[in-house]
Amino acid sequence: MRNRTLADLDRVVALGGGHGLGRVMSSLSSLGSRLTGIVTTTDNGGSTGRIRRSEGGIAWGDMRNCLNQLITEQSVASAMFEYRFAGNGELSGHNLGNLMLKALDHLSVRPLEAINLIRNLLKVDAFLIPMSEQPVDLMATDRDGHFIYGEVNIDQLSSPPQELSLYPKAHATREAVQAIAEADLILIGPGSFYTSLMPILLLEDMDQALRRTPAPVVFIGNLGKELSSAASLSLVQTLAVMEQRVGKRIIDAVVVGPQTDVSEITDRVVIQEPLEACDIRYRHDRHLLRQALEKAIQQLG
Repeated sequence: MRNRTLADLDRVVALGGGHGLGRVMSSLSSLGSRLTGIVTTTDNGGSTGRIRRSEGGIAWGDMRNCLNQLITEQSVASAMFEYRFAGNGELSGHNLGNLMLKALDHLSVRPLEAINLIRNLLKVDAFLIPMSEQPVDLMATDRDGHFIYGEVNIDQLSSPPQELSLYPKAHATREAVQAIAEADLILIGPGSFYTSLMPILLLEDMDQALRRTPAPVVFIGNLGKELSSAASLSLVQTLAVMEQRVGKRIIDAVVVGPQTDVSEITDRVVIQEPLEACDIRYRHDRHLLRQALEKAIQQLG
């Protein structure tokens, strides 16, 4: 049997938030509708946080970021979607894409419908699904036993949280659970570990789906040093935190840059090679990332 390639796969599902997930999905955008992203919705900072405080609802910032990176046809709609207000007025700092998604959310029965309307407007083929359609925030307990509320504050912790949870408890979007069940390949990362990757794994029905999936799971590591308390975690510790949460060893391969210590990684496929983009060193080069994922798939058989 010949080696499988990305082109052979019917359904590739990527999990994460914002910049990292957007970069992965844009590197695989040639898969079109065979590609699905499951997007974190717990952000409470910036324009997104302001909209949530005044209007409620899920966080739209990471979703907008992914959509931005998947736009291939520039148009008036895409220019509007990427527009950010300047000046000192009430709209200052707001991203028009966030406001468009929020407005469509008000007009739709479900947040997922709002996303699909925007996907059609921007001619984005890949599917994007919010991790949950219920508004949730990230909660943490620090090492002194204090409760820390919200993504922004958790990112500022000096040491890894003792515990992470979602408030209130929520269910994963049913299409997200279905996507995991039907996946031929699942990708996790890169992204801020505690605030982009872990929130999705705090949904119990998502963990159940990941325990059941026969699909290989590939973890894509960050290239730059994390700016949060996750910076103190080794790769082995990072995988252990995720798998402890899911309740099963699920990660079959890791794709990491040359600086990552992989000496303790055993019984998993390791693809370690230069992945940095020329312009921003801590971002993945789309072509190099796709090549590395191809190698991972071939070694996983």
